[in-house]
Amino acid sequence: MVVRGPARPEGDGDRDADTGAAPGSGGPPMLVVGRIVKPHGLRGDVIVSLTTNRDERVAPGSALRTADGREFQVVRSSSHQGRFIVTFDGVAGIDAAEQLRDTDLFASPLEDPDALWIHDLIGSVVEDRRGTELGTVVSVEANPASDLLVLEDGALIPLRFVVGTVPGERVTVDVPDGLFDLA
Repeated sequence: MVVRGPARPEGDGDRDADTGAAPGSGGPPMLVVGRIVKPHGLRGDVIVSLTTNRDERVAPGSALRTADGREFQVVRSSSHQGRFIVTFDGVAGIDAAEQLRDTDLFASPLEDPDALWIHDLIGSVVEDRRGTELGTVVSVEANPASDLLVLEDGALIPLRFVVGTVPGERVTVDVPDGLFDLA
């Protein structure tokens, strides 16, 4: 399973990784997990668009940070037209919510040993089962059939061919004969 990571480097595109330090802290790496799109209503609720497929990022009790280091605790959230209406502790009224418009939201990586994390794939060397180096992953591209590893030479490898990883270092793939002869 691939879990959507950040949206842009240091906010990176919809699939790339942000492996920089935690916003405003010099602490552990943080990932862009969403963006406050706009206020919703008069009470201070906001519309959040997630850049991850992990809805627990906006579950009540979750903490999200901004690039300037502010931390917001989720009090309440509900799904709304493919995004989320979120109430943050300390954000009261439309004026406070308006100040957060277009703000990226960051969080620490989740622990899930069964997931392939985009930020762990970017920069990894790809090799086949024989140990032949095929290139380095520069991004992960969404594709309805299977997300694709994009190598620095433009080659595309469906994630369904990944058979092993060493996060941040190496991705082992089992590709059909001739896959790279199509170019």
